[in-house]
Amino acid sequence: MPVERGTENRGQGIETPEEERELKQEHPEDEANKTQEEEGQKKPHPLRKWLIIAGAAIGIVGAVIWWLHSRQFESTDDAFVDGHISGISSRIAGTVVGVYVEENDSVKAGQTLVDLDPRDNKVAVEQARSQLNAAEAAIKAEQPNVPVTEVTNETGIATAQADVEAAQAGLGAAERDHDAALARVRESEATNTKAQADVERYRPLAEKDEIPREQFDQVMATAKAQAATVAANQAAAEASLRQVDQKRAQVSHAQQRLQEAMKNAPNQVAIQAANVAGRRSSAEAARAQLDQALLNLSYSKIASPVDGIVAKRMAEVGDHVSPGQQLLLVAQIQDLWVTANFKETQIRRIHPGQSVRIHVDSLGRDFDGYVESMPAASGSVTSLLPPENATGNFVKVVQRLPVRIEFKKGQAGMDRLRPGMSVEPKVRVE
Repeated sequence: MPVERGTENRGQGIETPEEERELKQEHPEDEANKTQEEEGQKKPHPLRKWLIIAGAAIGIVGAVIWWLHSRQFESTDDAFVDGHISGISSRIAGTVVGVYVEENDSVKAGQTLVDLDPRDNKVAVEQARSQLNAAEAAIKAEQPNVPVTEVTNETGIATAQADVEAAQAGLGAAERDHDAALARVRESEATNTKAQADVERYRPLAEKDEIPREQFDQVMATAKAQAATVAANQAAAEASLRQVDQKRAQVSHAQQRLQEAMKNAPNQVAIQAANVAGRRSSAEAARAQLDQALLNLSYSKIASPVDGIVAKRMAEVGDHVSPGQQLLLVAQIQDLWVTANFKETQIRRIHPGQSVRIHVDSLGRDFDGYVESMPAASGSVTSLLPPENATGNFVKVVQRLPVRIEFKKGQAGMDRLRPGMSVEPKVRVE
């Protein structure tokens, strides 16, 4: 049985176009209301445009203000609190017998931190002291030799001078004796000449028997005696001449001894003085050894050179340490600063004296500071293995340079700062 289309659509709840037109004609007020609602939904609110404009203007003004504000500052998160870390090491070899601090303990300058066994150093001190005493005793024994030598030299010189004078006196006496002997020779020769002449004169007379033979014999005897006297006097003169030569040699010998004594006297005094100086040098060396031994003994007590906090303890009782071996690390928290690694493009407007606001992450608070100094080189150049761009594998990287920032003194909470804390400094560049 055929069914009409309109009837089928109504049964299914679907309205045909014709039915819709009929409904609109039957209910014109509902259609008007519906049209007004659709038009109200499509038409925007009159204030919406102005709100959008105002929001955009606020955003632009905020962006401009932020840009102008950010131009006045340079900041980085690559920064940390820095400070001096003193390594406490042993200056001598020894065995640790006491450690009196633990990590994070506060220490004062001069406070004893570690003790080494002092017995070996005490023995060394006693040995050095005994060597010094021996050297000083040697000085006392050697020192009187200088004046003794001076007196001995003066006596030797005086004796040599007396010997020279005595030899010269003996030479003068011998020369006078020689002169006398020569005079006697001349006298005896004159007498002998007369006696010989008498013999020649009396000989003819005796031959003619004009004089007695006894008289001639007497003349002959006198002549012979005179000749013998001449020979004796000549021998005596030669002996006196040899005596003169001997005395002259004695004078020369005495003068040589005098010159020798005068020349050797200063040298002998200098030798004795040098011996004393050598003894004194030995004593000074012994005193230096004693001082060194006393220093080594004092090094048995290892004290803190600075005020600070023990950052790390490596020493343990019973350890045998060698010179230069680190035993403790002490952080000096009284003098802290910030090392801020700014990019090289950031430091163009940074210079010493600019104020800095430092935010400490661990404390959640800010501190005031100022730029103390600018870097001498980038961090890569001063690293253990600096880059070598000449190898051909160059890649340009923005470098960072460490800027030193000092904290202003007298701020609350500075005692809580520790080296290594992360910070964010903000430098006011304008």
